[in-house]
Amino acid sequence: MEFLVSIITPSYNSARFIQKSVESVMSQTYNKWEMIIVDDSSYDNSKEIINSLCKKDTRIKSVFLEKNIGPARARNLGIQKSSGKYIAFLDSDDLWEPCKLEKQISFMENNNIAFSYTAYQSISEDGNTRYSIIKAPDVITYHDYLKNTIIGCLTVVLDRSQIGNLEMPDIRSSHDMAFWLLILKRGFYAYGLNENLASYRL
Repeated sequence: MEFLVSIITPSYNSARFIQKSVESVMSQTYNKWEMIIVDDSSYDNSKEIINSLCKKDTRIKSVFLEKNIGPARARNLGIQKSSGKYIAFLDSDDLWEPCKLEKQISFMENNNIAFSYTAYQSISEDGNTRYSIIKAPDVITYHDYLKNTIIGCLTVVLDRSQIGNLEMPDIRSSHDMAFWLLILKRGFYAYGLNENLASYRL
């Protein structure tokens, strides 16, 4: 049985990169997903590109904001509009490997995991240079994460049925790190799948 995965993507002036990011989702071997793109009042031609992508695949849904609210609130709005058992995060300039969701959801289902993440690789802005892989430790606790903020947002998947209410703190930077800490502080562990399944664009 496949469960719905809701992929949350904030977008702000992302015209240069968002098509590649969305195509990396459309290429997933795991088919039961919805992608919610929240455009945070872009002034480039992101809207046209996003609309075009929505026409190509009905699993892609868009929200266009008239006023900029910042990435934390944009992600929260996407989460509110999502309906998946699982919540995943992908920024508008990052990329996933085709097997990312299939491997990660299987890892979570087989081990009853509420919070997982994977290894990932940094790439240059033009995507032509690949840097060293950031490995994923087997498990991270609250106290571990205070010492090493190694979890890449683009790799995280959360099981909403176990974690419950999901809302990122409304701060402009590092809101994802603060969010992971809030979840870990409640006694959850983050479990790592040590395979390079995503690319983080510098």
